[in-house]
Amino acid sequence: MPIDPSVAVGAELPDREFAWDPSDVLLYHLGIGAGTAPGDNLSPGALRYTLDGPALQVLPSFGVVAPTFHETNPPPLDLPGCDINLAQVVHGSQSVTVHGPIPTFGTATLRTRVTDVWDKGRAAVIWQEGTAIDPGGEELWSVRSSIFVRGEGGWGGERGSSDRVVLPERSPDTDTTYDVSPQQALLYRLCGDRNPLHADPDFAKAAGFPAPILHGLCSYGIVLRLLTDALLGGDATRVGGFTGRFAGVVFPGETIRVRGWQEDGRILASATIAGKGERDGAPVLADCVLTRS
Repeated sequence: MPIDPSVAVGAELPDREFAWDPSDVLLYHLGIGAGTAPGDNLSPGALRYTLDGPALQVLPSFGVVAPTFHETNPPPLDLPGCDINLAQVVHGSQSVTVHGPIPTFGTATLRTRVTDVWDKGRAAVIWQEGTAIDPGGEELWSVRSSIFVRGEGGWGGERGSSDRVVLPERSPDTDTTYDVSPQQALLYRLCGDRNPLHADPDFAKAAGFPAPILHGLCSYGIVLRLLTDALLGGDATRVGGFTGRFAGVVFPGETIRVRGWQEDGRILASATIAGKGERDGAPVLADCVLTRS
C-alpha cells in the first residue's frame, strides 16, 4: 500500500544542516505581513521585525521554516514507507517550542523522525518531530507537525487522538484582523515553500481548489505575530511556543480575524475569515495555544 506504518513510524529522516542570517529573518517577517500597517515604517516596535540591527528580533515561527528557507524546488515527500504526492497533501497542524530566543543568524542541524501514522478512513495523518541543534550541541528549538494525506486511509490502523482547545465564553482580550494581500502567497513562497498549490492556478484546480491558496504556515505566522503584538507588547522573546491546527484555507485577498484570550498563563486563540457571504466566519486556524517563555 502507498503508506506502510510499519516502515514509517520511528523512521529517522536524514539530518539537515542549515544556516540563516538577518536577511532571511527580514524576508520571513515581511512574508507574514510585518510592516504593512500605517506608520509601521516609523514605529520602533514594528521595526523590530523589519529593520536589521541590534533591535531585530525573531518570531519563533521562523524556526519552522528556517531549515528549508533556501529551497527553490517544491517540498519533497520522501518519507520512509510513504508513497504520496503533493496534490494529496495539506498541512494538518504545527507547533514550535523555543529553548531561548532564536538568534538572528546561525547554523544548526535539524534531526527529525516520524512518530505516528494515523488512519482516518479516507485519509492518513503523518506526524513528525524535529529538533534544531547548534554546532555546540545545544537545542535551539523543537517542532512537531502533521500532514493530512487524502485518499490514503482505510487500512484499519489507529485513528489517533483528537485534542481540542476549549475557548473561554467571555469576550476575547484581543479581536483584530489582517488583510491578506493579493500577492501574499507569491511573497511567502520565497521563504522556502515552492509548492505550486500556492502559486499555479492550474495546479490548484487539479487539487480541488478554485484558485491558489495561502500557505498554512503563512497563516500560522500571521496569527502568532498578531497575538504577540496585541498581548505580549510585540516582544517575540516572550513567546515560548505556539501550536495550531489548520482548520481551513485562506485565499489571497481575504481578511483573517484573530481572537485571543489570556488564560492560565497561556494565550488561547482562533482565526477565521472575516468577510461577506458564505466565507464569513470560515475557520482558518483552530486549537491555537501560545505559551509564554
